[in-house]
Amino acid sequence: MLLLLVGAAVLRISLFGDLHLRYVQAGLRPWLVLSGTLLALLGLLQAALTARAAGKGAPGADGHAHQAEGDPDHGHSHPGGPRIAWLLALPAVALLCFPPPALGSYSAAREEARRTEAYVGTFPPLPAGDPLELRLSAFASRAAYDSGYSLRNRTLRLTDFVTRGDGGTWYLTRLRVACCAADATAVRVEVRGAAAPEPDTWVTVTGSWHPRGRPGSAAAWPPALDATAVRTIPEPPDPYEKR
Repeated sequence: MLLLLVGAAVLRISLFGDLHLRYVQAGLRPWLVLSGTLLALLGLLQAALTARAAGKGAPGADGHAHQAEGDPDHGHSHPGGPRIAWLLALPAVALLCFPPPALGSYSAAREEARRTEAYVGTFPPLPAGDPLELRLSAFASRAAYDSGYSLRNRTLRLTDFVTRGDGGTWYLTRLRVACCAADATAVRVEVRGAAAPEPDTWVTVTGSWHPRGRPGSAAAWPPALDATAVRTIPEPPDPYEKR
């Protein structure tokens, strides 16, 4: 039963939708489908073997081995283990029915950005035209380390989720993964000039870079954006950036 439940849960998030993108990179989907299929097949095989053994009376059809009456060792054995072991099915049922959400503000708050002046330098030119759509990591890197100040006098558009700081400060935040959600690291940008939405809300913010501190210095992190427009959007199917 556990094999069937876990296999069905893995197939649900990988084969019948985009839920797997909350946990792993898109390229790992075929391996999830294969794993879920194998787990489900193993569960079905075990069920078939158990039914066959019960049909032959190997233990009794009720799952108990019966000894003759009057035998001093007469009793019941429980090859299936204690009944309380069925509680192990609860996490598998929960995974099947209620897949965990993508990582959000709680995880991001515990990920400190690592910064050093060794990363300071010039960056390649940005495409022409405003507003310019940028990934959060691209904006943060240029804002904190670009000695050429390529973000200056540009209108920018960023799409990410909301996290809160102290004193009413709020941030656009995105989690970056190399393989899966277990190795996620956070990138965040302070938003100025707009009311803070609820934490974990996904928004598109249009605005301009707010320079502060010299590139690579502690004052330059986290980068800041002066917002001119904030629009709430649904959570995207793939909530992470790939490192």
